[in-house]
Amino acid sequence: MFPDRRMRRMRRRIVQPLLRETELRKTDLIAPVFVDESISAPLPIASMPGQFRHLVDGVADYCERLSDAGVRAVLLFGVPATKDGEATESYAADGVVQRAVQKIKERLPQMVVVTDVCACEYTDHGHCGIVGETADGLDLLNDPSLELMAQIAVSHAESGADIVAPSCMLDGMVRAIRQALDAAGYQDVLIMSYSSKFASALYGPFRDAADSGFSFGDRTTYQICPGNAREAVMESELDAAEGADILMVKPAGIYLDILAAVAALGLPVAAYQVSGEYAMIKAAAERGWLDERAVAIESLTAIKRAGADLIITYFAEDAARWLDEEQ
Repeated sequence: MFPDRRMRRMRRRIVQPLLRETELRKTDLIAPVFVDESISAPLPIASMPGQFRHLVDGVADYCERLSDAGVRAVLLFGVPATKDGEATESYAADGVVQRAVQKIKERLPQMVVVTDVCACEYTDHGHCGIVGETADGLDLLNDPSLELMAQIAVSHAESGADIVAPSCMLDGMVRAIRQALDAAGYQDVLIMSYSSKFASALYGPFRDAADSGFSFGDRTTYQICPGNAREAVMESELDAAEGADILMVKPAGIYLDILAAVAALGLPVAAYQVSGEYAMIKAAAERGWLDERAVAIESLTAIKRAGADLIITYFAEDAARWLDEEQ
């Protein structure tokens, strides 16, 4: 018996690099960055080992470190000193994200700055916009919240953001933001929409990091049920039709089927490897159950293989350095 096709000859170590189908690159990576205007020193995030809340005056230093590692883009989340029911600090000219964008752009004009456009960090109830009575009881109001998202996006653009990323899963959010940006003269600011965002159990550590837990209810009336694939793809189709420049699937690692389907729509696609995905790998590695570096790189490669053009990951800095070491 002789095999007609010997696949193993293509796995010889000397030829493996020539035949690799999916190549993870440093330019694929976006690092999430938390900025807190109430702290006096970087604050470790207990549920996300190795991650911190950064000072407004120190965020450019951290971004310079990322840049030195080869990470060319950051996604900013703000933790304000005060909150209220209307999220007024979210669009303040001197708000935490607005000042952070300015600091980064002054120091690192070539760093791509993406800003999260949402209200959950800024409201005292923790929901992603204006709340009121609905058919489901007290809940997020869709249309009244669109104006708020538009205000936030324009304020971020005025501060120098290159890309705004609405994450609230409101119907019509991309169109409302695109119209507001264009009317304000920011036609060149991109929209990276959290277009297929699931009501996942993997966001817990993020709520620690961004102080964005909700005081009542949940987010299942505006985020997608984890079992709904067709709905998830339709959400991305709608955002594409409204003018999104980049679509997003969140979480990433256990939604690779959705990622592949959204990538087939033809627009650039980002995938967010979320806080719970990061925390699980870190926790297992700390116990010696997994090789952190190997699993992190494998997980990121799988996300890229499934169709992601960009990967938002808390491993960004480490992954960039690991990729350098593999050269």
